[in-house]
Amino acid sequence: MLIKCPECELQVSDKAPACPHCGYPMQTTVKRKTRAKSNRRRRLPNGFGQISEIKTHNLRKPFRAMVTIGKNPDGKPISRPLKPEAYFATYNDAYAALVEYNKNPYDLEPSITVRELYDKWSEEYFKTLKADGSIRAVTSAWAYCSAVYNMRVKDIRARHVKGCMEEGTAKVRGKEQHPSASMKNKIKSLFNLMLDYALEYELVDRNYSRTFNLTEETIKEIQTVKQEHIPFTEEEMERLWAHVDDKRFVDVMLIQCFSGWRPQELGLLELENIDLENWTFKGGMKTDAGENRVVPIHSKIRYLVERKYKEAVALGSKYLFNCTDGRSGKPTTMTYQRYQRGFGMVRDELKLNPEHRPHDGRKHFVTMAKKAKVDEYAIKYMVGHKISDITEKIYTQREFEWLKQEIEKIP
Repeated sequence: MLIKCPECELQVSDKAPACPHCGYPMQTTVKRKTRAKSNRRRRLPNGFGQISEIKTHNLRKPFRAMVTIGKNPDGKPISRPLKPEAYFATYNDAYAALVEYNKNPYDLEPSITVRELYDKWSEEYFKTLKADGSIRAVTSAWAYCSAVYNMRVKDIRARHVKGCMEEGTAKVRGKEQHPSASMKNKIKSLFNLMLDYALEYELVDRNYSRTFNLTEETIKEIQTVKQEHIPFTEEEMERLWAHVDDKRFVDVMLIQCFSGWRPQELGLLELENIDLENWTFKGGMKTDAGENRVVPIHSKIRYLVERKYKEAVALGSKYLFNCTDGRSGKPTTMTYQRYQRGFGMVRDELKLNPEHRPHDGRKHFVTMAKKAKVDEYAIKYMVGHKISDITEKIYTQREFEWLKQEIEKIP
């Protein structure tokens, strides 16, 4: 239909946005065509996986995600359900899960080698460990297993694990040696856990490491090595106090003797958890009862703790106890091995009982506490032992001042 332009009065179509003669705008608003939303689903790339909708059942999550794990002799893809979850409420949820999987595939090929399995398993397992010593125990055991590194996991049998335990070799401080009894136990534990992981991912049908036990000879040898911890004698304690200022590491041993920390726990004590105003330190590991426990600092070792605190601040370390690296000469954290070396040095130089071991300071603390008639539950609180008594554990509210009074009973 033709209408007149209000400006030039010439004829113009009523659908024209503006007069073609003078340019006068005929429509103040122009409707734009909107594209209909596409319901097409994003296409999965080749080898990416597949998503199918299960329509035969009324499922809450009908979209199943499958991952490609290989090809059959005809070149067609072999798929299996995505792990740990394969069913999703929407197509997009399933698509997102496949995208995440393909960024870092957590499914494992059946032809994976033992070395590849170890790398994948240890990456996840080490995240669950709280102490560096636990990680070193695994890596030291793995060093004896080089004979099976390149074997396929599905070919591993009990004889191969036993072979690593009996005939495996590793270089320790430049010398080649065979596994000790305790190391044999660690190697078996390593394969127990690693093949459990393989079983979970259907790489093996059976964990052959769990089909046999340690030999009686190995068990007896382990039990022989595990000696009873012994407290220090009064004469030995006098010797330690006499050299607290002129022999390195004596102060660390004395702090342990008056606090009951495990050697690994001492090395993990952080400055932020040392309260020099209220004289407490917080730390602990290994058990629920031992974690994050607060122990009063006995009056006899307060100046030693304060001295260590100032040393750590000067070094810029976040830990209370620090050692010097033998190669670089730089300060480093005090691991169990470093504590063991320092302990052994003091024990030999001061001619203490040669049977003394790093945990003996903890044994000394408990022995002295019982001798001084420190409350049984106070001792358990301080050393991080589990309290089984329901009345004490659940229904008794203890003030921290009570712990301070109890620890001061130790002379």
